[in-house]
Amino acid sequence: MEVKSFFGGLNVPHYKSFSEKQPIKVASLPDEIIIPLSQHIGAPCQPLVKVGDQVKAGQKIGDSESFVCAPVHASLSGKVKAIEKRQIHSGQMVDCIVIEVSEKQETIDYADNDLEYVTSEEIIQAIKEAGIVGMGGAAFPTVVKIQPPPDKPVDSLILNGCECEPYLTCDHRIMLEKTDELLQGVKLLQKVLNVEKAYICVEDNKQDAIDVLKEKNDDPNILIMKTPTKYPQGAEKQLIKATLNREVPPGGLPFDVGALVQNVGTAVAVYEAVKFNKPLIERVVTVTGQNISQPGNLLVKIGTPLEHLLAECGDIKMEPAKVVMGGPMTGVAQEDLSAPVVKGITGITVLPPEMAFGELEYSECVRCCKCIEGCPMLLYPNQISIYGEAGMYKAAEKWNTMDCIECGICAYVCPSQRPIVKFVQEAKPEIQKLQSSRKE
Repeated sequence: MEVKSFFGGLNVPHYKSFSEKQPIKVASLPDEIIIPLSQHIGAPCQPLVKVGDQVKAGQKIGDSESFVCAPVHASLSGKVKAIEKRQIHSGQMVDCIVIEVSEKQETIDYADNDLEYVTSEEIIQAIKEAGIVGMGGAAFPTVVKIQPPPDKPVDSLILNGCECEPYLTCDHRIMLEKTDELLQGVKLLQKVLNVEKAYICVEDNKQDAIDVLKEKNDDPNILIMKTPTKYPQGAEKQLIKATLNREVPPGGLPFDVGALVQNVGTAVAVYEAVKFNKPLIERVVTVTGQNISQPGNLLVKIGTPLEHLLAECGDIKMEPAKVVMGGPMTGVAQEDLSAPVVKGITGITVLPPEMAFGELEYSECVRCCKCIEGCPMLLYPNQISIYGEAGMYKAAEKWNTMDCIECGICAYVCPSQRPIVKFVQEAKPEIQKLQSSRKE
């Protein structure tokens, strides 16, 4: 089945060819792993180990009693050498558990559960204990997401396999190589949500994934949906509109319109958690770019330093101008390659000098309205950027700045090279402060 597109958006160059044909390869083990105690939206974890402790792969080493949280686990066995602040991909200094990796690896005991008889309560508990978060980048704790408020029932589950961000191909490879696990994960999510229909949405530039999903899917209540290739097709609200023709209201969430969206990688992690009691200790990461001699899709242990993965993919052909954690539209440029891979990271993109820029000289808005034409959220990015730049946060709030999904289209098309997303990111916390002060 085909679904419609959405308003706005942009046809950006794909740059998928570097890695889309590369099968998932198990990455080599680093000498040390760095496990941030905060890899998710919500409260940070507290350490459950101390310096000097020996830990096994899969052992829980951080947790919190807060509802919006996800525990963290040792992805490799070894000795805890430090619990200290380290810089992560966002540039923040975060409390981390640093583990010296042992030569001999030991893992916790895994189960082999019968999925036919598993209950919804057991599914929820397995997801919680596994520390699963949204693996498409949002990193919201999955156990919270699958328990919507009682007055907001969900009737439709959407699996996001669009992977609309340029360069990245990890979800594409997961759909091709872990198809059975994905379909089992979808059924588990259907069961815990008590929904009949599930939609796996894949952009039409991944026809091979669409074909293998159709071939292996034997459930008439799981529909494989072909979506137009357009950025940001994989954004939650856009995907809901295109698939179900439902519009999430400003300031609203998907369950306000009876929908829930999960990434295909998250569904595979759910399957592994429920089937084997396996925590989220590894994920597929795309390492790609014109500068990389051996681009690929690597199965990486959480906590592996970026520099280890870059070395894994061969020599860098020319001095890179920018190493981006994620894709070029929404990713974060890195200044420290010792930053670790975390649960929500999808890729590492190395951009050559001619494709990457530092702080650009920008000029005043010329009112061309290209940003408005491309905005998938129907916002006025030009006005938001003007108010954000001037520090007029009350005015920025009135123009619905908080609804911005930071897709980057506005900055991409701006002839004045205005850093519109940066202005939005600076305005949002100030607007949140204003909103909090009104509630007090």
